[in-house]
Order: sequence, then C-alpha cells, then structure tokens
Amino acid sequence: MGKTAIVFPGQGAQYVGMGKEFYEKYPVCREVMQRASQVTGLDIPKLCFEENQELNITEYTQIAMVAVEAAMLKAAQEEGLQADVYAGLSLGEYTALIGAGVLSLDDAFAVVRQRGIFMQEAVPQGGAMTAVLGLAGEMIESVCQGVPGPVWVANYNCPGQVVITGMEEAVKEAESKLKEAGARRCLPLKVSGPFHSPLLQPAAEKLKGVLNEIFVGQIQVPYVTNVTGDYVEDSSQVKELLAKQVASSVRWQQGVEAMAAQGVDTFIEIGPGKTLSGFLRKIDKSLKGYHIETPQDLEQVLAELKGEN
Repeated sequence: MGKTAIVFPGQGAQYVGMGKEFYEKYPVCREVMQRASQVTGLDIPKLCFEENQELNITEYTQIAMVAVEAAMLKAAQEEGLQADVYAGLSLGEYTALIGAGVLSLDDAFAVVRQRGIFMQEAVPQGGAMTAVLGLAGEMIESVCQGVPGPVWVANYNCPGQVVITGMEEAVKEAESKLKEAGARRCLPLKVSGPFHSPLLQPAAEKLKGVLNEIFVGQIQVPYVTNVTGDYVEDSSQVKELLAKQVASSVRWQQGVEAMAAQGVDTFIEIGPGKTLSGFLRKIDKSLKGYHIETPQDLEQVLAELKGEN
C-alpha cells in the first residue's frame, strides 16, 4: 500500500474566483477565510472573488493564495482526506505546514501577510525570471555561474524545466548562452521581480524577525521543504528554512523524488491550477496525480481513492 502526499501550488496560480465554490459549500471554508480577514485586516473573500487589480500584486497574492488553500485543505480534511506527507511549492509550503500541524492558521496568515509585503518592498527594479526548457539543471547552474552579472537558478520544477532568476541584463545573457548550450526554449515569465535569488535577502532578513514571534509546533505529519528538497526531521529547523526559502532555489523536483523514495505513489494537488500535477507527470510517470480545485473534484478524488483501497 503506497503513501499519499498532499501538495500546494505557489504564487502565479492565482485567479479571481479561486476557491469560491468551496467557500459557498463548506462552512469551514468561510470560517478559515474570515479568520484570514481578521488576522490581516484585509477583506480576503472580496480579494479572492471580486474583480480587482490587487490579486496579482505580491503583497496581496500571497495571503490570498494561502487563505484559499488552507480553506480547501480544512474542507478536504473534514471530508476524510488524509496525507502521509505534505509539501508546497514556495509559498505553498506555508499551507503544507498548516497541514503538518506545525503552524496554526493565525500564525501562518500573519507571517504570509508580512512575507508578501517584505518581498514586494525588496524587489529591485529590473529583475527578471525565465523558464529554461530542455536542459539539465547542472548544465544551467554551470552556465549561470559563467555569466558575470547576477543570475541564479530559482526553481528546479521537473526534468527539462528549470527557472532562472536575477537582473534582466544577466538573465538575457544567460538565455543566449543556454540556447548555445542546447536549451530548447527560454520563456521569460511575467513576474514582478527576481524571486528566489540572493537579491531577495533583505526580505529574508525581515521575515526572520516575524518568524521569531510565532509558535512552531511539533511535526505531526511529515513535510518536505523546498530549500533542501527533502524531509524535515525537527520542527526547530522550520523558522530558519522559511527565512532561507525566500532567497534560495526551490528544489521541487528533488522534493517529489525524495517523497517517491519513501514510498509515496499518490500526489494530490489542492489549490488553483494544475501546475504541480503537470510537473509530476514529467518527474515520474508511474506516480498517480490528482487535483482538487472544486468541491466536485474533492468528491471525485475521495471516491477514486476509496475504490483503490
């Protein structure tokens, strides 16, 4: 009998209306999102469900995403969905920590609200990110190291898809060198800055101060961190890892491989979009992937999992 991982997407998957059907159907979802509003002083349902410009601004995107994912998770848990391990891509790691019993809703919402503000403030003018397709991560690392300007690997998403980050000129230079090295394509991303690079270190430093104020519980269900792409054994490491994560590479592919090595064969993505489900197919076709974005998805996944048992 294999194990099940519940995983959560990060910033970039958001859209107006995300989580609305869950909010309308499940009282626990309304409670979670109202709690997020109380903790942050923002109208979270309005931010998520009504047309607005704020949802795509980092300061607001992050709290909106985590509030929606946490609400969906609580509804799924009430309906009987259980995980053997939790993980999340970048921002999604906060929802994973709620699932793992390490962070309370209040603390997660308070930290994520500040994280979004700090990252918004720290973003330098002229930052850029590009998805590099068709080249191994080691080769991309090597090319980036050979570029004189500030450029690094931001995300190891899946085989053949690695994201680079840095200042625009250096990223462009890296793109041309990567194409020479055999990259199939380089796709510039629509982002507001060079996320997951040392250029975000000022945000990481500020985040440390906020993290010092919160309570971190024992890990009740295992979780995997982006910073190392591996299981975290001791909850005393969590604050340091969350601070590091802002300016470090996201090792998503390595995290999925680490979970698979521990017997995880089923991955359930909870949240907007199907980003992680797409990565999963490219990491290991033998792994089963499910996606929950609506109450109907939840019912279908629960029925399919029951059929497998």
